[in-house]
Amino acid sequence: MTGLHFERLESRGVVTVGGEDRNTFLQGLISNDIDRVSADRAIWAALLTPQGKYLHDFFVAAIGETIHLDCEGARLMDLGKRLHRFKLRAQVELGIGEGWTVYALFGDGALDALDLPAEAGAARSLGDGIVYTDPRLPEVGARALLRESDASNIMESLGFSAAKSNSYESLRLELGLSDGSRDLIVEKSTLLESNFDELHGVDWAKGCYMGQELTARTKYRALVRKRLMPVRIDGPTPELGTPLMAGDKEIGEMRSGLDTRGLALIRLERLEEADTDALIAGDAQVFPEKPIWARY
Repeated sequence: MTGLHFERLESRGVVTVGGEDRNTFLQGLISNDIDRVSADRAIWAALLTPQGKYLHDFFVAAIGETIHLDCEGARLMDLGKRLHRFKLRAQVELGIGEGWTVYALFGDGALDALDLPAEAGAARSLGDGIVYTDPRLPEVGARALLRESDASNIMESLGFSAAKSNSYESLRLELGLSDGSRDLIVEKSTLLESNFDELHGVDWAKGCYMGQELTARTKYRALVRKRLMPVRIDGPTPELGTPLMAGDKEIGEMRSGLDTRGLALIRLERLEEADTDALIAGDAQVFPEKPIWARY
């Protein structure tokens, strides 16, 4: 993709976590190490059930003395309520980031234009907010959390122009990056099948957090049998949950998609056994593609 582009991510919202116990509070709940978050570092993390199943994922950035969670806007209140249940006597202030907007910035030279290194999560201040290299994959560009009133002027002053509709969606599908509950099933998906281990969303050295036991056991016993993978689509975009078939064998099922690109949860062993590159999903042919970042 050429040129410098920005896209406001209308589907995103912000939960704020303040107070003197904010780090201790989050450290016992999320999959990544909150102590890595600072003015020059952001992370990607998840909140799990006690049984290690997916509830929410979010980008975590610090602005001043407040932690900001860039999360799914439609499920923002659910995340806030779940965090509130664990507050107890902790000196923590939970809120909604009114006036904050989330942007994706991408295109050839985007990180250079933002004075950011191609290092996952590297961050710096921008206006009253923050901009950071995507903590999952530098190739997708950067994310910014900005005041709504200042955002457009800041983007344009840096040489970025508004992207065409769904440009970022196409990019993230091509690179195989999930988008919350569109691609992960709440209370069912696990972090490793959803690539959090490959995309810097889990810290294996931090202390205990909710759902850690299953996550660690899955890793150390090599129990990852399915993976969320990018697919190329020839035909009409299959709906969420459409089975992927190789003959009479079900290989996986579709998640989100747009035009010729999508994501699918695929059983690795069955994919290896299939004697065809083309899987059938409804009226379309689907071609799984191992992403550039994958080590599995």
